[in-house]
Amino acid sequence: MAEVSEIILKIEGLNKVYSAAKGPGVKALDGVDLDIRKGEIFALLGPNGAGKTTLIGAVCGLVRPTDGTITAFGHDLARSWRSARARIGLVPQELSTDMFETVERAVSYSRGLFGHPPDKARIGEILKSLSLYEKRSSQIRELSGGMKRRVLIAKALAHEPELLFLDEPTAGVDVELRKEMWEQIGALRDRGTTIILTTHYIEEAELMADRVGIIRGGRILMVDDKEAIMQRLGTTEAVIQLTSPLKALPETIAAFPVALSEDGMELCYRGGDGSGSGSEEVAALTKALIAFGIDYRGIDVHDSSLEDIFVDLVNEEEAA
Repeated sequence: MAEVSEIILKIEGLNKVYSAAKGPGVKALDGVDLDIRKGEIFALLGPNGAGKTTLIGAVCGLVRPTDGTITAFGHDLARSWRSARARIGLVPQELSTDMFETVERAVSYSRGLFGHPPDKARIGEILKSLSLYEKRSSQIRELSGGMKRRVLIAKALAHEPELLFLDEPTAGVDVELRKEMWEQIGALRDRGTTIILTTHYIEEAELMADRVGIIRGGRILMVDDKEAIMQRLGTTEAVIQLTSPLKALPETIAAFPVALSEDGMELCYRGGDGSGSGSEEVAALTKALIAFGIDYRGIDVHDSSLEDIFVDLVNEEEAA
């Protein structure tokens, strides 16, 4: 991806508290600070109830923040909401559209809502890009679940937004269609659309995102380039199955980040980082075992995925 630095969305100190009949209410967003760069795919990860959809709703005008500021394309959304919102698209998590409307009419109507004149050719281009053109005269209720979700994307693209929110875009679709939609999302970015993606499929973020943010309890725990997160927080884990039990480890072996199982039959290694240093250290460990005459019959090596890092971070936050 070409280097980008322009900030097109800036969120500062954003809070959202939902009032309750008794007590202080529920804090859905807690001091969120976030910058989105032009031309990137940004993945926002978090468990259910973390605040992802509330944050999207605040930017798209569906949720009124308790306090804080949102600036999009240089416009303060509290003062110039209409000017900024016309440049933002939203694909919601829920399927909310007129099921008896045809695909083409539904997408054309969405374009008109933002003040754009009818453009049959442009609507046709959007439908073709999402493999919906052959279904343009079909009622939405006649489509499969995956195609209905594509219609939501087409509706969001109808007014040609520069910033597109995708809230769980592949929820409920099969693996083959999910991969196809990944390609379509990548094509949108290639055409210059900035994309903010929320997903439960962390492999989506690992595959597609330039940067990743992790949110829990309405608070942003981390934001960084995907590769930087993997290198800083990634680890290598290895389980070495010994041929004979060990009662204790030689001093040289114990100097590695290893632990011996209670029965002395397994040596467990955890160390390194996402740069591959862990695999190199595991190789050195196995050489040291051979040098000390310690035989092993199997080794299982696992490098951290983004999902592993995400789970560890969320668990640490829960335990804090």
